[in-house]
Amino acid sequence: SAYGIIKNHKGVIEVESKQGTGTSFHIYLPASKRALENGEDFSEGLLKGTETVLLVDDEVRFLDVGKGILEELGYTVLTAETGKKAVDVYKSGRDTIDMVILDMVMPGTGGGETYDALRGLNPDVKVLLASGYSAAGQAAEILKRGCSGFIQKPFNVSALSEKLREVLDGEMLPEALP
Repeated sequence: SAYGIIKNHKGVIEVESKQGTGTSFHIYLPASKRALENGEDFSEGLLKGTETVLLVDDEVRFLDVGKGILEELGYTVLTAETGKKAVDVYKSGRDTIDMVILDMVMPGTGGGETYDALRGLNPDVKVLLASGYSAAGQAAEILKRGCSGFIQKPFNVSALSEKLREVLDGEMLPEALP
């Protein structure tokens, strides 16, 4: 889903392939119109929190970036690269984990199966589904089963901070209604 992220940011991917040498991918993204001033906080004006979030995604880069963003917003972050690991982490820390951000598409135990396992441990678990695909299909089915909300990748920090507060504060998201 890297292509979708780059496309949504008005970027371009160039592929260069030479037989016997290998393939190179060059990614170009438009420059920001302004730079952050020294000491300026990127999270200023965003909704923040102090809760503990379990971030589940099979893409290590997404976990690293997501963890950094969530920590900048004030959250304590636990991570898991698989659905199985997410369930194990949740089992051992369910009393301290306030919500889960769950990728829909993962090898092995996917988002739907992981959601059901988390719900089996705690019927009131707060889960925000995250996917590069739309909320239709499998995501819609999980939302109907009681999932707290959905956010489509790629998302910006502002949208994420708002969705987190909506889920954590118990506000039902209109797009999450069955």
